[in-house]
Amino acid sequence: MNNLDGVMVVGLTGQTGSGKTTTCKIFRENGFAVINADLVARDIMEPDTVCLKEVTEFFGNTILNDDGSLNRQKLADIVFNDSKKLEGLNSITYPHITSEILALIRKNSENGKKLILLDAPTLFESRADDFCEIIISVIADEDIRLKRIMNRDSLDENQARSRMNAQHTEKFFVDNSDFIIKNNNNIENLDDIVKEMSDKIKGYYNNKFKDME
Repeated sequence: MNNLDGVMVVGLTGQTGSGKTTTCKIFRENGFAVINADLVARDIMEPDTVCLKEVTEFFGNTILNDDGSLNRQKLADIVFNDSKKLEGLNSITYPHITSEILALIRKNSENGKKLILLDAPTLFESRADDFCEIIISVIADEDIRLKRIMNRDSLDENQARSRMNAQHTEKFFVDNSDFIIKNNNNIENLDDIVKEMSDKIKGYYNNKFKDME
C-alpha cells in the first residue's frame, strides 16, 4: 500500500448493527491505533470543503441546511432508497476519504504507531482494502442487527432495513475476510474474542517485523 516501514493496517468492516464500534474500542484498549472512516467521511463533508461542493453539484442544494452544512438525514433518505444515487455519492466521496485515510496512516506511523486498525463500513467499496494486510468482518443475525439499528439511530423498521439492504450480504463478508467475528452474544463474549484476535495479530506483526527492531 505504501512505503511505510513497519506499518500494518488491519481493516475492520462488516454489517451495520453488528457491533463494529464496540469491537474497535476493544482493539484500541489492546494497543491498536484506530482510524474511523465514518469520522473521516464527516470531516470531508464539512461546509466549504471541496467534497461537499462536488456532492452539492450532483444532488442539488436541497441536501443543505440553511447555514450551508450538510443535512445528513436528507442525503441518507435519498441514497439509501436509490442505488444509482448511492453509487454517485460514493464515486465522489471515496477518493477524498481514501486520501485522508492515507494521510492519517502516515501521521500515526510518524508518531510511532505501527499497528493500525481501519474501521471502515465501506472498506471494499472504497477500495481501502487494497492497503490492508488483514481484513476482519463483524457480522450478526439479521433480527439482532435490525433491533440494534432501530435503537441506535432512532429509525423505523423500513428505514433500518433500507440501510441493511444497501450493504453486502453476510456471505460476501465471509468470503472476502481473513477473520470473522459473529457478534450475537453479550459484551463479555465479544471482549474475549477480540482480545484473542488482537493477540494473534500482534504475534503475526512481531514475527514479520522482528528483524526491523
